[in-house]
Amino acid sequence: MPVVTLPLGGRILSGATIGPGPGATMPGVSPATPTEPPLVAGGYRLSEEQVLLRDAVRTLATERIAPRAADIDRTGEFPWDVKELLASHDILALPFPAEYGGLGSDLLTVCLAIEEISRVCATSGLILAVQELGALPILLGGSVEQQARWFPGLASGKRLIAFALTEAEAGSDVGAARTRAVRDGDDYVIDGSKRFISHGSVADLVVVFAVTDPKARKSRRLSAFVVESSSPGFSVERIEHKMGMRGSPTAELAFAGLRVSATNRLGEEGDGFGLALRTLDRSRPGIAAQAVGIAQGALDVATRYARERTQFGSPIGDLQMVGAMLADMAAGTEAARQLLYKACTEIEAGAPDASRWAAMCKLVAGDTAMRVTTDAVQVLGGYGYIDEYPVERMMRDAKLTQLYEGTQQIQRLVIARSLVGRDH
Repeated sequence: MPVVTLPLGGRILSGATIGPGPGATMPGVSPATPTEPPLVAGGYRLSEEQVLLRDAVRTLATERIAPRAADIDRTGEFPWDVKELLASHDILALPFPAEYGGLGSDLLTVCLAIEEISRVCATSGLILAVQELGALPILLGGSVEQQARWFPGLASGKRLIAFALTEAEAGSDVGAARTRAVRDGDDYVIDGSKRFISHGSVADLVVVFAVTDPKARKSRRLSAFVVESSSPGFSVERIEHKMGMRGSPTAELAFAGLRVSATNRLGEEGDGFGLALRTLDRSRPGIAAQAVGIAQGALDVATRYARERTQFGSPIGDLQMVGAMLADMAAGTEAARQLLYKACTEIEAGAPDASRWAAMCKLVAGDTAMRVTTDAVQVLGGYGYIDEYPVERMMRDAKLTQLYEGTQQIQRLVIARSLVGRDH
């Protein structure tokens, strides 16, 4: 594998070997460069560093992660080798400030990396997305001391972090959470449970949102705490068996008299609800990036298949109905990508309607991924329905982008409320 320089700090993308190695390909995916997205994003051009990073991550994903994707899906096991690969190439350092060993990248740059990894393996793209998601509450609400305590290990990839907000009876209705955190001297004692927590069983740290004042209004009931998964009273009750993203463990967590220091609370009591919403404003674009990557991967496979598969004496891509499907898939994918890039720049610039931008890009990208992957299966016909080609996996993975970090219906509510001037 040629040495590829990762910009934004001079790190090197090279060396780490996982899977079959250079030259190996995923069935149905050409090792050649996929359909090139343009450099223009939201009325400007990606910087030279962003283009270099995008291309470097693409090379790494194609040569090292793609050969592992089918096996990760088949076994349903967390890909520790891919995590180590991303850590050793400082891709997991992208979201973290430079003073703590990170690369200090902006939101768009992080999303470019998530997109390129997800093009070949959505589970692997989620490793970076969840690492960013879990760290965002510390970045947005943590003190300098807290960031100095936790960020170096997270930026290096030596430690993983998860975000524990959802409960069995508190999904879209975040304010209905029941997990309690009761003050006891210099500590809090946490009791309760969380459901559908991405990487909950493999994370070293978990940001837990718990009720500290049950009598307060919903927006002031919650507080956020950084919890060590090794703490007494922390347990993983079960791992969900999922339709897609099978290598990413989704866990149910339980807390039984778990004691955490008050120094692990992020911000003041009652800040948790607002902190969660601000976190989602910056994390939803990561899920949109994952969706765009899935769609692009499916489009790449379908396009190559349509060029090579011959029926009625010519490639099926020459048939008007198949060609029209590919055109719609390409247009939809590019539209979702451009909305994502624009949303990233608006959110990064501190736009007052950041929630709307985050919701719009996730809504459009998630729906696009589902539509494009479904059409990719159709283009491949019977071959699309079996695991000889990756599009059936991509279709299963795409569905989750319409569900987690806020369902598509919630995204529509956020957008609609922003239009008519209502708060969350």
